[in-house]
Amino acid sequence: MQYETYNRNPIALFDIDGTVTEARKLVTKRMIDTLRELSYITEIGFVTGSNLEYAKEQLWPLLAAEEIRINCHILPCNGTEYYIPDPDNLGTFLTIYEASMGNTIGFEKFQKLMKILINLQSEIVDSDYDISFSGHFIQNRGSMINWSPIGRNANTGERSQFKAMDKIYGIRNTFYNKLNDRLLKEGIGDIIVKLGGNTSFDIYPEGWDKTFALQHFPSDLWKHYFIGDRCSPDGNDFEIFNFLNKEGRAWETSGPDETIEIIELHLLKALEQGE
Repeated sequence: MQYETYNRNPIALFDIDGTVTEARKLVTKRMIDTLRELSYITEIGFVTGSNLEYAKEQLWPLLAAEEIRINCHILPCNGTEYYIPDPDNLGTFLTIYEASMGNTIGFEKFQKLMKILINLQSEIVDSDYDISFSGHFIQNRGSMINWSPIGRNANTGERSQFKAMDKIYGIRNTFYNKLNDRLLKEGIGDIIVKLGGNTSFDIYPEGWDKTFALQHFPSDLWKHYFIGDRCSPDGNDFEIFNFLNKEGRAWETSGPDETIEIIELHLLKALEQGE
């Protein structure tokens, strides 16, 4: 198969949880093999709401593959952080960019946000929902806050239980609305709340959605493609999906198996034709 010479470098951006891997699971050999073949013809970026450590946990076997590492970009916290694998030291990463949510919104506003989240977590604890609480409910990722009502330490069974309860009772939708209402009352309505994965919320300053990652790859030099699973308006893939889908360069997936199908049936075709 012949690929045309690009005036702009192509880069295929992927969400991680629910797209490249199952939620909080390790990347599979089949996905590694697929992305290895893809890396021969395009740069690859992973833009996730999670921090670098979580991305490394899930992608480590993939990042150990030299063919992928040399064309790989890690974009945690919606791309407000940017790292590349260190070519000389396997398992380490070079920092290209880091932003600070606290510095951007200011100490007073940040403290108001944290107090709101603590109060809402207390409401969930005191509710009638039969939730297994694991600990580590609020995680400051530097450039965003992740709030998990069941706790970041939840195991697979606890996550599955909460996912089922959330589907029945709409727990996250209820507290999504409560959180947004309280942010407005406190005069900090420029903070964005999105559903993150299956069990949490991603919270960050306005404009720091996943389109932030595109700033690292200027459109006069790069042609962007994206695949993600949370592409509805309350999902954290919505903005970047909506932006790139206008030109037919974004696809929504239901999971890693469909992601591979999209790569093979659509992304490769788009790359071949320079679309």
